[in-house]
Amino acid sequence: MQKIAFIINPFSSKGNYQPLLEQLKKKIENPLVYISDSINGTDDFIKKNWGNVEVFVAIGGDGTISTVAKSIINSDKILGIIPAGSGNGFANETKFNIELDQFLQKLETQDFKEIDTFTVNGRFSINVAGVGFDGAVVEAFEKTSRGFKNYIKTSIQTYFKYQPIKITFEEKYKKYNGKYLMMNIANTRQFGNNAYIAPQASKSDGLLEIALVKKFPFTHAATFAYRMFTKKLVENQYLKYISVSEIEFSVNSNLWHLDGEFNNIESPIKVKVLPKSLRILV
Repeated sequence: MQKIAFIINPFSSKGNYQPLLEQLKKKIENPLVYISDSINGTDDFIKKNWGNVEVFVAIGGDGTISTVAKSIINSDKILGIIPAGSGNGFANETKFNIELDQFLQKLETQDFKEIDTFTVNGRFSINVAGVGFDGAVVEAFEKTSRGFKNYIKTSIQTYFKYQPIKITFEEKYKKYNGKYLMMNIANTRQFGNNAYIAPQASKSDGLLEIALVKKFPFTHAATFAYRMFTKKLVENQYLKYISVSEIEFSVNSNLWHLDGEFNNIESPIKVKVLPKSLRILV
C-alpha cells in the first residue's frame, strides 16, 4: 500500500472522532494523520506532504471533502472518503460509507475514477450548490447543533418567512426572468441524507443540472419531499431543469451554500464545470 494521509475534521460527528482514529491505528501501522484546525491548515498539510502521498483521505462531511478535493484537483493525487458529516451527500453518491474495513479494501487496489467538479464565481464545489431558500436554511442550520431533525425544523421555519428570489439569465436563446424559491446547481444527484434534488445528474458527464424551484404552496411540500427522497422529482409547474456546462446569471440574493457550507456570494454569478478534474477511489 502506497503512502496514505488521513485528514480529520475534529468537529464532524459532534467531535466523536477518537474511536475511528483508534481503529485506524489498529489497522494501519503509524498512519499519517492530520487533525485539521482550519482550511488553511489542511491546505498547508497537503502541500507539505505532496511529494510522498498518493491518496488523501478526507474524514468529515461534504465541506471537509470539498476542502481536501480543492487542493488536489487537476493532479495525479487520489481522494478517499470516510464520511462523518450530517448529510454525507457526496460520500453517498460516490459509494463511501463509515465501514473502515471496506474502505481499506479500496485502498489496496487504489483504483480511481475521474469526475467533474465546478466553481461558482471561482469558489470550488464538488456536490451541490444553491442560492435562495436552501442558502438561507444552511445559514440558519449552522447556528444549530446540526442533525437531520434540526435541518427539517430549520427548513420549515425558514419556508414560511422566506420571500422568493429574482433570477435573470438567457440559455439557448430563451430568457428566464422570474421569481424562484431557490436555484440549485447539481454535480451529483443529492444534497445529502438521500434527498435527490436532481435525480438525473451525473458527476462525470461534463454537465451540471440546474434546478429552478418556484415557491409552491405548503400543501405541496409533502409531495415535493416524497418525490425528492424517492428519486422521483420531475419537471412540473414548480420545477424546471436545465443541463449546462457553464452559465451566467444575476440574482438578488447573496445567500449561498456550497456543499452544505454557507457562503456569501455577490451577483452577477458565473458557474463553470471543471470536467474530469478530480480522481476518487472506486
